[in-house]
Amino acid sequence: MKILVTGSAGFICGYLVEELLNNGHEVVGIDNFSKYGPVKKSYDNHPNYHFTRGDVKDLDLMKSLVKDCDQVLGAAAMIGGISYFHTFAYDLLAENERIAAATFDAAIWAKKNAKLKKINVLSSSMVFENTDTYPTPETEARKCPPPSSTYGFQKLACEYFAQGAWEQYKLPYTVIRPFNCVGTGEKRALCDTEIESGNVKLAMSHVVPDLVQKVVKGQDPLHILGAGNQVRHYTYGGDLARGIRLCIEKPEAENEDFNLSTPTSTTVLELAENIWNRVHKGAKPFRYTSDEPFKYDVQKRVPAVEKAAKLLGFRAETTLDQILDEVMPWIVEQIRIGGI
Repeated sequence: MKILVTGSAGFICGYLVEELLNNGHEVVGIDNFSKYGPVKKSYDNHPNYHFTRGDVKDLDLMKSLVKDCDQVLGAAAMIGGISYFHTFAYDLLAENERIAAATFDAAIWAKKNAKLKKINVLSSSMVFENTDTYPTPETEARKCPPPSSTYGFQKLACEYFAQGAWEQYKLPYTVIRPFNCVGTGEKRALCDTEIESGNVKLAMSHVVPDLVQKVVKGQDPLHILGAGNQVRHYTYGGDLARGIRLCIEKPEAENEDFNLSTPTSTTVLELAENIWNRVHKGAKPFRYTSDEPFKYDVQKRVPAVEKAAKLLGFRAETTLDQILDEVMPWIVEQIRIGGI
């Protein structure tokens, strides 16, 4: 299968493109390097990977790339951590709407004039920002109050793009909602601004790299946002990539939406203590202090994962300890070289 992946140089797509190539697919990638600048990937010279540096909003370019493709994965977007949501509240909405519209325009054109079979939309767990139903099933996206953040609202809008394209143009779709992806490869973005967290300056506002950075730099007590009782499901990037691939491959995924996540809940405080103990190895007792949380710091995300297991055969099985075994040494090295 030949698949157009927008935002192919991004963090999640770093896992996904490799997953698709390793499973015999041909990948057409497009990215404008606006987030990290030019990046090198292990698969850049793979014979089945064809990369174009360009803007997804360039419709003529998108048509030229999608005309021979069987499916599209729309992953290109402005995206970042919790401070990013506040810093770029308008741009996240306006720019991501333009990206979504261009992606769907190209896909609709290719459905009518070429051989495109389906579009896959990379949404977000943030569409459930205001739910009070846990575990949260996929159907809750249309039942709970809409997201309060512009980022979450725009991701929900992407799901309505899929609905509209199906209703008007019969373009099949799959909506994919990742939950708290963790892995290697996510670096400081070009547009990130530093924020103070105790005596440490951070430029990512992603919970795992930020906590590792503060502990490695000796912060004591450790500063965390809020009380630390925020519940998250930390999902390994490799598991998520496998789930996205199954969404692309499986006919059962057509016109469906899926939560892709580990089933295991972890509080921020539990995560922080785990990282602390890995770094200090019992030499220091765990101590922390609470800072004022951001406005859109969702307190609880607990997805229902049965639908993906039943229809796709997907389960995210990598444990948090296994994730940290891989990710923490990479973060420590990035701290050393100034990558984050």
